[in-house]
Amino acid sequence: MKELTVCCLQLPTLGMNATRLEFYLKNAHQRGVKIILIGEYVLNHFFKELVDMPKSMVKEQSEKHIKLLKAFALRYDIIFIAPIVKIRKDEYYKVIAKISPRSIIYYEQQILIPYTHWNEKKFFSNPIKKLIPPLSFMINGFKVMVMSGFELHFDPFWEYVTKKKVDIVLIPTSSTFGSHNRWREIIKTKAFLHGCYILRANRLGEYQDGDINWKFYGDSMLVDPEGEVEMMLEDRESMLIETIEKSKIIEHRKSWRFEQELKARE
Repeated sequence: MKELTVCCLQLPTLGMNATRLEFYLKNAHQRGVKIILIGEYVLNHFFKELVDMPKSMVKEQSEKHIKLLKAFALRYDIIFIAPIVKIRKDEYYKVIAKISPRSIIYYEQQILIPYTHWNEKKFFSNPIKKLIPPLSFMINGFKVMVMSGFELHFDPFWEYVTKKKVDIVLIPTSSTFGSHNRWREIIKTKAFLHGCYILRANRLGEYQDGDINWKFYGDSMLVDPEGEVEMMLEDRESMLIETIEKSKIIEHRKSWRFEQELKARE
Protein backbone atom coordinates (compact mmCIF):
# COMPACT_ATOMS: atom_id res chain seq x y z
CA MET A 1 0.00 0.00 0.00
CA LYS A 2 1.41 3.37 -1.06
CA GLU A 3 1.74 5.93 1.71
CA LEU A 4 3.16 9.46 1.96
CA THR A 5 3.86 11.33 5.18
CA VAL A 6 3.22 15.07 4.87
CA CYS A 7 3.60 18.00 7.22
CA CYS A 8 2.56 21.62 7.54
CA LEU A 9 4.07 24.22 9.83
CA GLN A 10 1.71 26.73 11.43
CA LEU A 11 3.87 29.77 12.18
CA PRO A 12 3.86 33.57 12.36
CA THR A 13 6.31 35.58 10.27
CA LEU A 14 9.83 34.35 10.96
CA GLY A 15 11.53 37.63 10.00
CA MET A 16 15.26 37.20 9.64
CA ASN A 17 15.46 34.54 12.33
CA ALA A 18 14.47 31.05 11.23
CA THR A 19 16.63 29.03 13.62
CA ARG A 20 13.63 27.53 15.44
CA LEU A 21 12.67 25.81 12.18
CA GLU A 22 15.25 23.13 12.88
CA PHE A 23 13.41 22.04 16.04
CA TYR A 24 10.41 21.10 13.90
CA LEU A 25 12.46 19.65 11.07
CA LYS A 26 14.30 17.15 13.29
CA ASN A 27 10.96 15.88 14.56
CA ALA A 28 9.50 15.72 11.04
CA HIS A 29 12.53 13.86 9.71
CA GLN A 30 12.32 11.28 12.51
CA ARG A 31 8.69 10.63 11.60
CA GLY A 32 9.44 10.08 7.91
CA VAL A 33 8.03 13.32 6.51
CA LYS A 34 8.69 13.84 2.78
CA ILE A 35 6.92 17.20 2.17
CA ILE A 36 6.63 20.25 4.42
CA LEU A 37 4.14 23.03 3.61
CA ILE A 38 4.62 26.54 5.02
CA GLY A 39 1.88 29.21 5.08
CA GLU A 40 1.80 32.55 3.26
CA TYR A 41 3.79 35.48 4.66
CA VAL A 42 5.81 33.31 7.03
CA LEU A 43 9.18 33.65 5.32
CA ASN A 44 8.39 37.31 4.57
CA HIS A 45 6.30 39.91 6.36
CA PHE A 46 2.66 40.49 5.37
CA PHE A 47 2.55 42.44 2.10
CA LYS A 48 1.08 45.56 3.75
CA GLU A 49 4.15 45.66 6.02
CA LEU A 50 6.54 45.41 3.08
CA VAL A 51 5.62 48.97 2.07
CA ASP A 52 7.62 50.31 5.03
CA MET A 53 10.60 48.00 4.55
CA PRO A 54 13.60 48.68 2.29
CA LYS A 55 13.49 46.44 -0.77
CA SER A 56 17.06 45.43 -0.06
CA MET A 57 15.96 44.03 3.31
CA VAL A 58 13.06 42.12 1.77
CA LYS A 59 15.38 40.66 -0.87
CA GLU A 60 17.92 39.68 1.75
CA GLN A 61 15.19 38.06 3.85
CA SER A 62 13.94 35.99 0.90
CA GLU A 63 17.39 34.92 -0.23
CA LYS A 64 18.41 33.94 3.30
CA HIS A 65 15.33 31.74 3.78
CA ILE A 66 15.68 30.08 0.38
CA LYS A 67 19.33 29.27 1.15
CA LEU A 68 18.39 27.93 4.59
CA LEU A 69 15.56 25.75 3.29
CA LYS A 70 17.82 24.41 0.55
CA ALA A 71 20.34 23.35 3.18
CA PHE A 72 17.58 21.72 5.27
CA ALA A 73 16.20 19.94 2.17
CA LEU A 74 19.63 18.41 1.58
CA ARG A 75 20.21 17.53 5.22
CA TYR A 76 16.82 15.93 5.85
CA ASP A 77 15.88 14.77 2.32
CA ILE A 78 12.64 16.77 2.46
CA ILE A 79 10.74 18.89 -0.08
CA PHE A 80 9.60 22.32 1.09
CA ILE A 81 6.63 24.17 -0.39
CA ALA A 82 6.99 27.76 0.75
CA PRO A 83 5.46 31.06 -0.44
CA ILE A 84 8.12 33.73 -0.87
CA VAL A 85 8.37 37.31 -2.12
CA LYS A 86 10.78 37.70 -5.05
CA ILE A 87 12.16 41.01 -6.30
CA ARG A 88 13.02 41.41 -9.96
CA LYS A 89 13.91 44.74 -11.56
CA ASP A 90 12.79 46.55 -8.41
CA GLU A 91 9.31 44.99 -8.51
CA TYR A 92 7.66 42.53 -6.12
CA TYR A 93 6.41 39.12 -7.24
CA LYS A 94 4.39 36.69 -5.16
CA VAL A 95 5.58 33.13 -5.77
CA ILE A 96 5.60 29.69 -4.20
CA ALA A 97 8.94 27.88 -4.05
CA LYS A 98 9.35 24.11 -4.33
CA ILE A 99 12.69 23.42 -2.69
CA SER A 100 14.01 19.88 -2.98
CA PRO A 101 17.47 18.42 -2.36
CA ARG A 102 18.12 18.60 -6.12
CA SER A 103 16.43 21.78 -7.36
CA ILE A 104 14.42 24.94 -6.67
CA ILE A 105 11.33 25.69 -8.78
CA TYR A 106 9.18 28.81 -8.49
CA TYR A 107 5.45 28.99 -9.23
CA GLU A 108 4.13 32.51 -9.82
CA GLN A 109 0.70 32.98 -8.32
CA GLN A 110 -1.67 33.58 -11.26
CA ILE A 111 -4.68 35.23 -9.60
CA LEU A 112 -4.10 37.64 -6.72
CA ILE A 113 -6.55 39.23 -4.28
CA PRO A 114 -7.90 42.44 -5.91
CA TYR A 115 -10.02 44.05 -3.15
CA THR A 116 -9.72 47.61 -1.86
CA HIS A 117 -8.73 46.57 1.67
CA TRP A 118 -6.49 43.72 0.47
CA ASN A 119 -5.04 44.50 -2.94
CA GLU A 120 -2.19 42.10 -3.70
CA LYS A 121 -3.00 42.46 -7.38
CA LYS A 122 -1.95 46.12 -7.25
CA PHE A 123 1.05 45.63 -4.96
CA PHE A 124 2.68 42.72 -6.80
CA SER A 125 3.73 42.69 -10.46
CA ASN A 126 2.60 39.15 -11.28
CA PRO A 127 1.45 39.24 -14.93
CA ILE A 128 -2.19 38.87 -15.94
CA LYS A 129 -2.32 36.25 -18.68
CA LYS A 130 -3.97 33.04 -19.77
CA LEU A 131 -4.06 30.48 -16.95
CA ILE A 132 -1.64 27.58 -16.97
CA PRO A 133 -1.67 24.45 -14.78
CA PRO A 134 -0.38 25.04 -11.24
CA LEU A 135 2.88 23.50 -10.09
CA SER A 136 2.68 19.71 -9.84
CA PHE A 137 5.14 16.88 -9.23
CA MET A 138 5.37 13.18 -8.34
CA ILE A 139 6.72 11.75 -5.10
CA ASN A 140 6.44 8.17 -3.79
CA GLY A 141 3.77 7.40 -6.40
CA PHE A 142 1.61 10.38 -5.40
CA LYS A 143 0.72 13.28 -7.73
CA VAL A 144 1.04 16.55 -5.80
CA MET A 145 -0.31 19.95 -6.90
CA VAL A 146 0.33 23.36 -5.35
CA MET A 147 -1.99 26.36 -5.61
CA SER A 148 -2.31 29.58 -3.64
CA GLY A 149 -5.12 30.15 -1.16
CA PHE A 150 -6.90 32.66 -3.38
CA GLU A 151 -6.63 30.41 -6.43
CA LEU A 152 -8.65 27.76 -4.57
CA HIS A 153 -11.78 29.82 -5.36
CA PHE A 154 -11.50 29.40 -9.16
CA ASP A 155 -12.81 26.32 -10.99
CA PRO A 156 -10.12 26.12 -13.73
CA PHE A 157 -7.53 25.20 -11.11
CA TRP A 158 -9.71 22.31 -9.95
CA GLU A 159 -10.21 21.18 -13.53
CA TYR A 160 -6.43 20.69 -13.60
CA VAL A 161 -6.71 18.61 -10.43
CA THR A 162 -9.14 16.24 -12.17
CA LYS A 163 -7.30 16.21 -15.50
CA LYS A 164 -3.92 15.43 -13.93
CA LYS A 165 -5.36 12.89 -11.44
CA VAL A 166 -3.91 14.78 -8.49
CA ASP A 167 -3.75 12.87 -5.19
CA ILE A 168 -3.05 15.76 -2.81
CA VAL A 169 -3.37 19.54 -3.17
CA LEU A 170 -1.14 21.77 -1.03
CA ILE A 171 -2.60 25.19 -0.20
CA PRO A 172 -0.63 27.82 1.74
CA THR A 173 -2.90 30.60 3.05
CA SER A 174 -3.02 33.78 5.12
CA SER A 175 -6.70 33.76 6.08
CA THR A 176 -8.13 36.21 8.58
CA PHE A 177 -11.32 38.05 9.65
CA GLY A 178 -12.91 35.00 11.30
CA SER A 179 -13.30 33.08 8.03
CA HIS A 180 -12.76 29.72 9.75
CA ASN A 181 -16.04 28.07 8.80
CA ARG A 182 -16.04 29.20 5.17
CA TRP A 183 -12.53 27.83 4.60
CA ARG A 184 -13.32 24.55 6.34
CA GLU A 185 -16.41 23.96 4.23
CA ILE A 186 -14.79 24.93 0.91
CA ILE A 187 -11.80 22.66 1.54
CA LYS A 188 -13.95 19.71 2.63
CA THR A 189 -16.20 20.11 -0.41
CA LYS A 190 -13.32 20.40 -2.89
CA ALA A 191 -11.60 17.33 -1.42
CA PHE A 192 -14.78 15.27 -1.77
CA LEU A 193 -15.71 16.45 -5.27
CA HIS A 194 -12.20 15.90 -6.65
CA GLY A 195 -11.33 12.74 -4.72
CA CYS A 196 -8.08 14.06 -3.27
CA TYR A 197 -6.45 15.02 -0.02
CA ILE A 198 -6.02 18.73 0.73
CA LEU A 199 -3.36 20.04 3.09
CA ARG A 200 -3.77 23.68 4.10
CA ALA A 201 -1.20 25.68 6.08
CA ASN A 202 -2.53 28.98 7.43
CA ARG A 203 -0.25 31.50 9.08
CA LEU A 204 -0.50 33.01 12.56
CA GLY A 205 0.01 36.58 13.73
CA GLU A 206 -1.66 39.98 13.67
CA TYR A 207 -1.57 43.14 11.59
CA GLN A 208 -2.99 46.42 12.84
CA ASP A 209 -4.56 48.50 10.06
CA GLY A 210 -5.82 51.68 11.75
CA ASP A 211 -8.70 50.56 13.98
CA ILE A 212 -8.92 47.15 12.32
CA ASN A 213 -7.01 44.18 13.72
CA TRP A 214 -6.17 41.49 11.18
CA LYS A 215 -5.86 38.25 13.15
CA PHE A 216 -4.44 35.30 11.22
CA TYR A 217 -5.97 32.39 13.07
CA GLY A 218 -4.21 29.18 12.03
CA ASP A 219 -6.75 26.36 11.57
CA SER A 220 -4.29 24.46 9.35
CA MET A 221 -5.73 21.10 8.38
CA LEU A 222 -5.56 17.87 6.41
CA VAL A 223 -8.80 16.76 4.74
CA ASP A 224 -9.22 13.33 3.15
CA PRO A 225 -11.00 12.43 -0.14
CA GLU A 226 -14.26 11.79 1.71
CA GLY A 227 -14.25 15.41 2.88
CA GLU A 228 -13.43 14.46 6.45
CA VAL A 229 -10.93 16.44 8.52
CA GLU A 230 -8.18 14.02 9.54
CA MET A 231 -6.26 16.58 11.60
CA MET A 232 -6.69 20.26 12.41
CA LEU A 233 -4.44 22.63 14.35
CA GLU A 234 -5.86 25.36 16.56
CA ASP A 235 -4.56 28.92 16.92
CA ARG A 236 -1.09 28.30 18.31
CA GLU A 237 2.31 27.73 16.74
CA SER A 238 2.46 24.02 15.97
CA MET A 239 3.13 21.29 13.42
CA LEU A 240 0.79 18.84 11.71
CA ILE A 241 2.14 15.47 10.55
CA GLU A 242 -0.09 12.84 8.94
CA THR A 243 0.32 9.89 6.59
CA ILE A 244 -1.95 9.76 3.54
CA GLU A 245 -2.92 6.53 1.76
CA LYS A 246 -3.28 5.94 -1.98
CA SER A 247 -5.92 3.26 -1.34
CA LYS A 248 -8.26 5.83 0.19
CA ILE A 249 -8.06 7.96 -2.98
CA ILE A 250 -8.65 4.98 -5.29
CA GLU A 251 -11.58 3.72 -3.20
CA HIS A 252 -13.29 7.13 -3.26
CA ARG A 253 -12.93 7.51 -7.03
CA LYS A 254 -14.23 3.99 -7.68
CA SER A 255 -17.21 4.51 -5.38
CA TRP A 256 -18.38 7.89 -6.67
CA ARG A 257 -17.30 7.59 -10.34
CA PHE A 258 -17.34 11.36 -10.94
CA GLU A 259 -14.42 11.21 -13.37
CA GLN A 260 -15.79 8.23 -15.30
CA GLU A 261 -19.12 9.96 -15.90
CA LEU A 262 -17.39 13.04 -17.26
CA LYS A 263 -15.09 10.95 -19.44
CA ALA A 264 -18.04 9.14 -21.02
CA ARG A 265 -19.35 12.48 -22.24
CA GLU A 266 -16.18 13.87 -23.79
